[in-house]
Amino acid sequence: MKHNLKKTIQVLFFALAILTHVKCSSSSDTVDQPPVVVPPVTPPVTVTNDVDFWLTKSDQTVLLTKQSGVLGFSTASNSLVSIEVNEAQKFQTVDGFGYTLTGGSAEVINQLSASKKAALMEELFGSKASSIGVSYIRISIGASDLNAEPFSYNDLPKGDTDLALAKFSLDKDKNGVIALLKEILAINPKIKILGTPWSAPVWMKDNDSFKGGRLQTQYYDVYAKYFVKYIQQMKAEGITIDAITPQNEPLHAGNNPSMEMSALEQTNFIKNNLGPAFKAANITTKIIAYDHNCDNPNYPKAILADADANPFVDGSAFHLYAGDINALSNVYNAYPSKNIYFTEQYTSSTSDFGGDLKWHLRNVIIGSMRNWSKNALEWNLANNASFGPYTNGGCTVCKGALTISGESVERNVAYYIIAHASKFVPAGSIRIASNSSGNLQNVAFVTPSGSKVLIVENDGNVTENFNIKFNGKWVTTSLDAGSVGTYTWK
Repeated sequence: MKHNLKKTIQVLFFALAILTHVKCSSSSDTVDQPPVVVPPVTPPVTVTNDVDFWLTKSDQTVLLTKQSGVLGFSTASNSLVSIEVNEAQKFQTVDGFGYTLTGGSAEVINQLSASKKAALMEELFGSKASSIGVSYIRISIGASDLNAEPFSYNDLPKGDTDLALAKFSLDKDKNGVIALLKEILAINPKIKILGTPWSAPVWMKDNDSFKGGRLQTQYYDVYAKYFVKYIQQMKAEGITIDAITPQNEPLHAGNNPSMEMSALEQTNFIKNNLGPAFKAANITTKIIAYDHNCDNPNYPKAILADADANPFVDGSAFHLYAGDINALSNVYNAYPSKNIYFTEQYTSSTSDFGGDLKWHLRNVIIGSMRNWSKNALEWNLANNASFGPYTNGGCTVCKGALTISGESVERNVAYYIIAHASKFVPAGSIRIASNSSGNLQNVAFVTPSGSKVLIVENDGNVTENFNIKFNGKWVTTSLDAGSVGTYTWK
């Protein structure tokens, strides 16, 4: 027992001696030891989001949805294709994006409950984060083919005439289009409104029918006064008509209602009757010529070539049921002091969402804007589940941007086609330069607040990875085949 205790004490003394030596050595030899280097704490790298990205996919799995990924501008190089946006190069000022508010549209929208309708009007025409900011609408002067029946504002018994327009009346639209316009104007007082007739009153025509026929020359003057009366009475209702076209689709006589008007006839009507009537009545509403397909740019050019008609004409309007969207530039380049408008394109009940999304973004939105148009309008705002109301002989397959059944509101492809522009590109925006890049169809704008907007449609069959380049920096993003993206940044 004593032996073990003695041995334990010896071990403890030995250990203490070693510890004492180490401590002394440590203190005396400090200068000979390398300093302990503590690595600096590196703060985590934070990538800020510089670009907001809103996406719609052709398979409808994503519909006008803001993406959560971070898109930060950098100078890190890569080998991807780039869409370069150049704010220094400016083109036309934008008047707006929207639809035609047909009589049928008003009828189905007005069937909604007051609260449902108010919410829908705010969504369409308001400025809230949840709104799509529609800024331009087209309406028919009298009925279009998407009314329940054809009518004008001066319908008379067969054989009667009314040269003084004493029986002119807006009554057939008072509870429909006009009532709804007042609600829209309460939300957006600056919205632009284009008025277009599908037919003159039957008693002025040479075939005594709403369908087809021509305006008789003896009634040119009274028909000009019909436009004046329309604009004045709409103004009395609190509705300012920004512009009119003399005739919807003047080369198409097969619709109900419709009316033919050749380029020569329209030229004579504008220079001898409509223009002078507006001037005499101090009406500043713009006169926009043509309002038909891109396959006949010579029609508006013939009107603009007339020295007497030209001063009365603000510009030319187009549809794209025939021809090529580049026709807009054809007319613009011939008469660059005159404006260009794109006023109608319908989506069909027989078409598919993805196909229409691609085609309309490529042509109606991007194509019209890259060819100098000040606006881009899809056709019908709303109809019922049977694509009505429509006239006997009217369009039976024209699919509204909205389908309204009872209190149900379904948003169709035309809603998203327009929303990808209207939500982000308000009136007063200016188109700026952006290069075309393969399948990446695109157009760029700077808004009145200074935001930059780039709309891109992937027209190919595979996903595209690409850069958006601006002021020497770029972000990298991607779009699935057939998808549409709207990118915005300050």
